[in-house]
Amino acid sequence: MYCDGACLGNPGPGGYAALLMTKKNDQNERVVCGHEPATTNNRMELRAAIEGLKALKRPCHVTIFCDSLYVIKGMTEWMEAWQRSHFKTAGKKSVKNVDLWQELLSASTPHVITWRWVKGHAGDVYNERVDEIAREQAGLAFHQLNK
Repeated sequence: MYCDGACLGNPGPGGYAALLMTKKNDQNERVVCGHEPATTNNRMELRAAIEGLKALKRPCHVTIFCDSLYVIKGMTEWMEAWQRSHFKTAGKKSVKNVDLWQELLSASTPHVITWRWVKGHAGDVYNERVDEIAREQAGLAFHQLNK
């Protein structure tokens, strides 16, 4: 799965996209995407991963490629400490976007996930594709706001 989020302004109208592909058949793919009128880039990055995982119909072994170190580090480095501290930072403040982190954790639970960072805007065909869809979705949100 490749996932990406985009925002026109930060905060501003945002969009997200996830591309799900089976390893056995590159022809078998599904795009999950959407938008929100007022959000942040980090929230859209999280939403992309959440909605991609929620689209899986059964527990899977999945590799998630994402250009957001915020999402990658959140799930691979910071999550255990956040869970132990009840989603509080070292300064005893609530973790930002705690609602989406908890939703991502829940969506991840049935699956065996390998998280992989991919450099954004560096020519990876699938990353470029989800980036384009997420930006299109952010544009839709912008146009709906300005009708």
